[in-house]
Amino acid sequence: MLTSTYLLRQHRFGPLFVTQLFNAFNDNLYKNAMVLFVVYSVYNSAAAETVFSGVASGLFILPFFLLSALAGQLADMRDKAKIIRIVKAAEIAIMSVGATGLTLAWLGVMTEVLALPLMLLALFAMGIHSTFIGPIKYSILPQHLQPQEVLAGTGLVEAGTYLAIMAGTILAGFIEVEIAAGLVIVIAVLGFFSSRKIPSAPAIGKVEPIDYNPFTASVRIVARTMHNREVFFAILAISFFWTIGAVLFIQFPPLAKNVLMASKEVASLFLVVFSIGIAIGSVAINALLKGDVSARFSPASVIAMGVMVALFYFVCRAWNASIASTRLLDIAEFVAHPMAWLVLGSLLMIAVFGGMFVVPLYAFLTTRVETSEASRTVAANNIVNAGAMVVGSILALGLSYFGVPLAEQLLLSAGMCVISAWLGWRLWQAEKVARRS
Repeated sequence: MLTSTYLLRQHRFGPLFVTQLFNAFNDNLYKNAMVLFVVYSVYNSAAAETVFSGVASGLFILPFFLLSALAGQLADMRDKAKIIRIVKAAEIAIMSVGATGLTLAWLGVMTEVLALPLMLLALFAMGIHSTFIGPIKYSILPQHLQPQEVLAGTGLVEAGTYLAIMAGTILAGFIEVEIAAGLVIVIAVLGFFSSRKIPSAPAIGKVEPIDYNPFTASVRIVARTMHNREVFFAILAISFFWTIGAVLFIQFPPLAKNVLMASKEVASLFLVVFSIGIAIGSVAINALLKGDVSARFSPASVIAMGVMVALFYFVCRAWNASIASTRLLDIAEFVAHPMAWLVLGSLLMIAVFGGMFVVPLYAFLTTRVETSEASRTVAANNIVNAGAMVVGSILALGLSYFGVPLAEQLLLSAGMCVISAWLGWRLWQAEKVARRS
């Protein structure tokens, strides 16, 4: 990784890296600032808080389901740099709407009538924004980098994304919402100016007509991947994994507040620990595989993840029985609790094993198809992933609606890991068949 940092100084890579950094940071700053403010300052009911967290997640994910096919086609058939600049210009307007909603909620002006709808509208629009950026950040690299630099560039983009996610998540938990409202606009403007420096990246190969119908295009773009069993099972396994992830992410803020009796800073800490864990898992699995794209460790990794989710459940149950605080614990008070490191440790290991499971599967999407189809393959994965995460969001909402306690919902996530392990095993079998042929 250190030997590849020279790319950051290159005009063909540096502006893209910075733009992606701003993109991931702003997404997470806005989304977490909104959810944490609403959970901790607007509602006072675990059910209402879980519903809002689920609705917010569903709205952000929905555009990936509806528009990924169009985004993939455009990324393969048009100038990728031009698309990025258009999308980043739109982000300034989107964040202005979101900042207005945050400010109105902070002032207590028409909170439920106007402020919350504006915030959710901006979140939905940011989902659209991310849908069009997603396929491009991977498929543009082979056009700007030498073949031997593509893996290094991909690694830098991933490392920068995790860094930005952590930074945005941490900041959302520690700054006042009115400051976040102004900052998201500033970051959007900086992202637009950095995008203007990205070199042109026109279409490669045959330019095909674009299908603007989201339903027929989605069916067609997903169907293209089904003939390749490795890509097909990789997409299924990734999607089911993110179904579990959607349930867990919806649960974290209300679980931190209502089960662990912790402040929004602690809820933000949970998300940071989760991001760190995924980054550790990514490095660990790459070391184990030694650069080989393989799913052979995926079944064991997701089973271990399920065990850690079950451990997290039992720790939460024990914590709930051991504490009788009438106020929310700040970070110092939370860390001072004798069981705090069990909470954070089990959460970290959930993410570590999750990263070990899912990261190799993404490599199948770009190494088992033609370069000219890479964006559409990533888009097909995004479509199925989005549908799976919407299902996960609905499942979490349904469990809360029927009164299933937050801690008990964790057991469902643990059980679902068994299905993910089976899908990972099927991918491994398809991989072995492909290697023999």
